Amino acid sequence: MLRSLYIRDYALIEELEVEFDSGLNIITGETGAGKSILLGALKLILGERASTEAIRTGAKKAIVEGIFDNTNSARINKLLEANALEPSNQIILRREISGSNSRAFVNDSPATLSVIREVASNLIDLHGQHEHQMLLRTETHIETLDNFGGLEGLVARYKKQYDVVAGLIKERNALQAKKAELQQQKDLYGFQIEEIDKVDPQENEEEALESERKVLEHAEKLHEVSARLYSILYEDEDAVSDQLVLVRNDLQDLAHVDSSLEASAKEAESAHIIVSELAKFLQDYNARVEFNPERLESIRERLGELEHMKRRYGGSLSAVIGYRADIGRKFELANDFEGSLAELKESIAAAQQKLSDIAGRLSGKRLDIAGKVEKSIVKELAQLGIPDSRFSVQFTHQYDDEGWITSSEKKEGRIVAHPNGMDLVEFYISTNPGEDLRPLARVASGGEISRIMLALKTILAKSERLPILVFDEIDAGISGPVARKVGESMRALAQYHQIVAITHLPQIAALGHVHFRVKKQVAEGRTRSQIDRLSAEEQMAQVASLISGAEVTEAALESAKELMGVG
Repeated sequence: MLRSLYIRDYALIEELEVEFDSGLNIITGETGAGKSILLGALKLILGERASTEAIRTGAKKAIVEGIFDNTNSARINKLLEANALEPSNQIILRREISGSNSRAFVNDSPATLSVIREVASNLIDLHGQHEHQMLLRTETHIETLDNFGGLEGLVARYKKQYDVVAGLIKERNALQAKKAELQQQKDLYGFQIEEIDKVDPQENEEEALESERKVLEHAEKLHEVSARLYSILYEDEDAVSDQLVLVRNDLQDLAHVDSSLEASAKEAESAHIIVSELAKFLQDYNARVEFNPERLESIRERLGELEHMKRRYGGSLSAVIGYRADIGRKFELANDFEGSLAELKESIAAAQQKLSDIAGRLSGKRLDIAGKVEKSIVKELAQLGIPDSRFSVQFTHQYDDEGWITSSEKKEGRIVAHPNGMDLVEFYISTNPGEDLRPLARVASGGEISRIMLALKTILAKSERLPILVFDEIDAGISGPVARKVGESMRALAQYHQIVAITHLPQIAALGHVHFRVKKQVAEGRTRSQIDRLSAEEQMAQVASLISGAEVTEAALESAKELMGVG
């Protein structure tokens, strides 16, 4: 549940903190008092983009923080771990908006806007007063159906395979477009392949040849100096090795007199061994020094060939080798274009068959879910004052010879694949006896749309994982007994979920488990919005003011008591 919402220096809000309860939380207030500001602040921690214009005049930054309790679920924990965040039974979402940037935090750890949006989307569902218009867009109906059935996983599998098919078809089309170009370039590629293969450059070959060339060019110096050093260390009359033997022997003799010289004697012995090994190495090295003018000339010629390849094909041996591999593939493709195309078509056919299998399973599950949705919607609408409604989820498919999905429904074509499946889904409704089912987008009034959306939210919420629902004046277009039924539906739904409802209707406000009033005050020349939690008596007075206006009458108070069920 949303335990608290803290706001500082946001629009007309200087500083406030709201402590919410479980059940139905009602928020009311006069037009312009700041209800929309409160909602805007909540949207910030849900990941909506921020505007610096929302910072309160004179403040450096705005802060909005929401604390959510009982968030320890497998899905949310997996999401937190995927973003290197510690799972917890409490999640704190915070946004800070300054003149230069906007920062987001999850449990006090910096997070991207997309991460905070994803985390919030698993905690809370905000339904605004204009959101019901999405029902008038038929493209949203299939998503609503999938949400009800929990088909997100299967839809994601379908979309992944859809992308595979789309990629293969794109590759096929590109290949077909290249056919003429490949045929034109075939002779050039053949010449270049022959030229490069004749030289046959190898990775790292140039470095090895340069190293060998340098040695051969300085062979005389290497031979002369290594021989001289060997003599100094081992062959001369006063060679270093002989001198170290004398030093070692003398130190060993002295060590018998003074034991503190034993370590020095050992060091002299080590020095003698090192010099002897160095002398041996120099002797072996001197013997290996090669005077080979023919080899040197061969290396120089080879380096010249490699340099020529580099100048023609990319500037480095790696580039030359990479270019050779690329034109080799193109040359083979030009030689066997039809074979490559046939192979690609086989891959497309296999991928489309896999897509067809997933699409078929997805469509079958949608059909099963649609029946449950139809019954549930009719039941909810009856409770919301539309007793004789009929609701239908209509499925259609598009057919085309180039469609990606095979089906036994029709022989003359294949089914067109859409990014979310092969189905086109549209809601149909009849709200009066004797009327035919018609597209929802064309027949429902504003008040009916609000109730249909509430009915959808109700049945979705009972099957959904979202623990918190926020309704922003979705009661537009209704009043009287219907408004009462909407309020009763919200209160019943609040048994399963925490609900925060912004409303202007007394029939709904009277049913809140807890009631908040937003009001605007002017002090010291500054306007401030604040929110107060109302006592039972204050709630009754507020409901009465919604009935009668600013001046609360005794009749309005009696009506408020009746609406609230207070004796």
